Amino acid sequence: MNLSMELLNKNHEYVLQLNGEIDVYTAPRLKKQLLPLVEQGDRKIQIDLSHTTYIDSTGLGVFIQAYKEAQQNDCELELVHVQDRVLRLFQVTGLDRIMNVHESKFEGESIDE
Repeated sequence: MNLSMELLNKNHEYVLQLNGEIDVYTAPRLKKQLLPLVEQGDRKIQIDLSHTTYIDSTGLGVFIQAYKEAQQNDCELELVHVQDRVLRLFQVTGLDRIMNVHESKFEGESIDE
C-alpha cells in the first residue's frame, strides 16, 4: 500500500495533498505529518483527498485524532475533494456530520457538441 503526501503552505493556510491509500501501514506516516500541523493551532488546514482511493479504520482514527486536536488548538480542519467511495465511509460512520467533509465536484465548463 502506498501513500504519497505533499504539503503546500500559503500564509498559515495549508493544503496536505494525499495520493494513494490510507491504511494500517500508511496511517502512521500521515499521523506524523498531520498532527504537528494542527497542534500549532491558529491556522486553516485542508486535506485534499481527490487522489485517495481507500481509507480503513486506522486512517479514520488519524482523522478523528487530528479533528480533536484541531478543535483544542483553534485550528480549522477540512477534508476536501473526497471521492464517492471514501465519502461513503465518512457517511456510514457519521463523521461527515461532525467533521468538515466536502465531496469532489467537477467545476469545468459545459461542452455542447
